[in-house]
Amino acid sequence: MSNRSRNLDIVLALCAASFLLLPWYRIEGGFFGLDWLSGFPTGAAEAPGLLQMLHGRTWLAPVAALLVLAIAARFVGDPMRRGKIFAWIGALGIAFLALQGLAIGFTGWTWTISETLFGPLADGQPSMGAGAVLVGISFVLLFSFGLADRGVLKGDVFVVSAISMLVFLVAIFVFYPVGSMLVGAFQDFDGSFNPEGFTRNIIDPSIWSLDCVIGGTRCGVAWRTLWLAVMTATGATVLGLAFALLATRTGFRYKKALRLLTVLPIITPPFVVGLALTLLFGRSGVVTQGLSAAFGIEPGRWLYGLTGIWIAQVLSFTPISFLVLIGVVEGVSPSMEEASQTLRADRWRTFWRVSMPLMKPGLANAFLIAFIESMADFGNPMVLGGSHGVLSTEIFFAVVGSQNDPSRAAVLAIILLCFTLSAFLAQRLWLSGKNFATVTGKGDSGAHAALPRSVSIGVHALVIPWAAFTIVVYVMILAGGFVKTWGLDNSLTLDHYAKAFSIEFRDGAIAWTGVAWNSFWTTMEISLLAAPLTAAVGLLTAYLIVRQRFVGRNLFEFALMLSFAIPGTVIGISYIMAFNLPPLEMTGTAMILIACFVFRNMPVGVRGGVAAMSQLDRSLDEASLTLRAGSFRTIRKVILPLLRPAITAALVYSFVRAITSISAVIFLVSAEYNMATSYIVGLVENGEYGVAIAYSSMLILVMLVVIAGFQFLVGERRLRRENRVAPATSSAPVHREKTA
Repeated sequence: MSNRSRNLDIVLALCAASFLLLPWYRIEGGFFGLDWLSGFPTGAAEAPGLLQMLHGRTWLAPVAALLVLAIAARFVGDPMRRGKIFAWIGALGIAFLALQGLAIGFTGWTWTISETLFGPLADGQPSMGAGAVLVGISFVLLFSFGLADRGVLKGDVFVVSAISMLVFLVAIFVFYPVGSMLVGAFQDFDGSFNPEGFTRNIIDPSIWSLDCVIGGTRCGVAWRTLWLAVMTATGATVLGLAFALLATRTGFRYKKALRLLTVLPIITPPFVVGLALTLLFGRSGVVTQGLSAAFGIEPGRWLYGLTGIWIAQVLSFTPISFLVLIGVVEGVSPSMEEASQTLRADRWRTFWRVSMPLMKPGLANAFLIAFIESMADFGNPMVLGGSHGVLSTEIFFAVVGSQNDPSRAAVLAIILLCFTLSAFLAQRLWLSGKNFATVTGKGDSGAHAALPRSVSIGVHALVIPWAAFTIVVYVMILAGGFVKTWGLDNSLTLDHYAKAFSIEFRDGAIAWTGVAWNSFWTTMEISLLAAPLTAAVGLLTAYLIVRQRFVGRNLFEFALMLSFAIPGTVIGISYIMAFNLPPLEMTGTAMILIACFVFRNMPVGVRGGVAAMSQLDRSLDEASLTLRAGSFRTIRKVILPLLRPAITAALVYSFVRAITSISAVIFLVSAEYNMATSYIVGLVENGEYGVAIAYSSMLILVMLVVIAGFQFLVGERRLRRENRVAPATSSAPVHREKTA
């Protein structure tokens, strides 16, 4: 029996077992809790799909019919005919499961047209459970086997299945939630169609007002958010470019320390910078109290508004801009700058007319990332916004506040999504059709032209004060956890750390008595589960994009990257609207948090994998396939060992983002699964700044340790290069590169 036949039999057995032996619907208490075994298989809640039909849910009969047809098709001898049958079975099965899941809810039909056509239902159905989910996955795999039998992608089952599964998962966890959010803007509380909420909110003056332009007090929340995002993106891009120029084009002595400063904000929870600014410039802050004591200046509230949010966001996002821009600045070919100066252009003209235009892709990417991050930022506006709310905080209060207006939350999320997608598409349009290649096979001196004197002075004048300010901010973060009550009682104490992370020994066992332990362990568990899944999905996607040619590949890649342009706030509210009701109910579980992290952070793993895999010659894959290794074995034995840097980067990024994320998480946490960032926001709202900073400091330390652990486990890519003596007829040495 061939491997393909064996794998097909496994898929058919999985499909049959899921329909005949596993609970079809969601079990209260969870499938892995095993409490459902007491009522299995006759209970209405615990029965598998076949027995659910006996409980009156006859709409599951087509699933049984497709399963029988699939088993019969297994014995069709002609591969082309069998492939056509399996492809149709898989496609019809997926479509039917999705349709019946959306059309039938807890109490019956969810669509009026269904009740009109088929009459009322005596009973509804809960959300899909383990049986239904596994049957759905089986149908996707049967569809893949059908395409492979018909010779798609050279009949490679693994590649076809990987593409099909990725499309299936992205459709469920990216496009379905966003679609549910769009539909939710036109629904009433009971789910019925009601456009009044959308109409009322889309024309609300508090969203679109331009009073500040004509002398009023403030503009609408949409324009405030857009203006803040543009200013933050501009400030972060300018400062990031200044940092990159200082690190690569000057003789600055403390470049290593400068790079360390760029790492710290990335592993810092997003609202901690806002807390540190409060400790400095709040009404009881060090600077505010010092000025009041020295000059009698009355403490003000200037920090609590768009100014304070802007300072915090530029502090937080400048390091990301720096990391994007430093490679671009280093990549500008010195030979082009030399050619410009050879033609008697001075250093200023060379920098402005040659170097800067070649940095456009990096500048556009840095601006876009900072723009999207500012739009999605929740922590800093929550801490420093005061009465000047932005779209992310307004969405939050529309869901959990006294408004309780899901339609308003959906409308605000749509506006936020339109802003970010417009920026994403504008960036692609600006860069499309232009060539910025500067790295060629020709040699050059390798020395970049010196910066013009005025630019060098300006770069130093920007970077050094900003770096000093960043250091002061992080000193405040550390000091805030060791002070009793900032501004009132500045005596040193360890009470905040003891309250958060105290441990006791009771009856010979460890008791985690600190208030932070519950959310800490939950955060570690979910982050450590999400990180490898994110890296695996991202790198597998990168392999398919770089190494495979299939219809819709460019659209597939664009759709994946589009998910990066969706702000975390929009992801959070869309997940709530999509997964709070049938057919898939996941709210309040760890699964919804893991899914959010995987598909929110996956694009970074994709881009890192694409960049790393583009450096690997296709002959490596071809040699493995020639020796009769399958695609899966080739990936495992040949590709992955050469992608260790990309694997480490994907693991580190996904782990850090899972811990520090707040904009999406704030909507998805529950009492049982409360993440660290959400818990710290609660501490800040209660005025427990000391405990919040102590918790944040511990998270930073843990992230550094785990990052080092990831690097140790993955290891380094080891390449052995051998220079052998060439034959006498050749003037050049033979250069070979092997994997060790």
